[in-house]
Amino acid sequence: MKIYNVEMMSMYWKSVGAIHTEKTVELALRKAEEYGIKSIVVASVSGKTAELFAGKAENIVCVTHVNGFKDPGVNELTPQQREILIEKNVKVLTTNHVLSGAERGISKKFGGVYPVEIMAGTLRMFGQGVKVGVEVAVMALDAGLIPYGEEIIAVGGTGKGVDTAVVIRPDYSANILNTYIAEIICKP
Repeated sequence: MKIYNVEMMSMYWKSVGAIHTEKTVELALRKAEEYGIKSIVVASVSGKTAELFAGKAENIVCVTHVNGFKDPGVNELTPQQREILIEKNVKVLTTNHVLSGAERGISKKFGGVYPVEIMAGTLRMFGQGVKVGVEVAVMALDAGLIPYGEEIIAVGGTGKGVDTAVVIRPDYSANILNTYIAEIICKP
């Protein structure tokens, strides 16, 4: 675990949502620079929030909704926006959501709650953005888009835009309980 010789300070918003996107991006980038963190993973459905990070850190990863999340056979990130991100050196990951995926399908079909859903619900006690941050960080690590064993910044939100940023050292989904949240930068 890295110990940083800096004064830790968190920002807590009085509301949730896109109104906090610009400030969350600013705080995440400032913290990455302060700590020398090279990788930022951001949840972004449309790609617009991920584009705000483009070129501002060494390794930017945009994690989208899975195909069919809203409508069968459709990804909410347009092919045009995906190309814009790729041209700006942003890695784009579209894959199964580690804290729902198949397990959510089973609970919808048969009822009940399963362990991964309980984990997601527990993380939501800290806010939807914290849950999303953990989820996208683990997904990016599983995909090999961020280095193993390093702390990164994970950015997520509640609805549109982002309102949460955390310093996190994710572990693979097979070892998700070894994931370590080092600092909450901002959250509602």
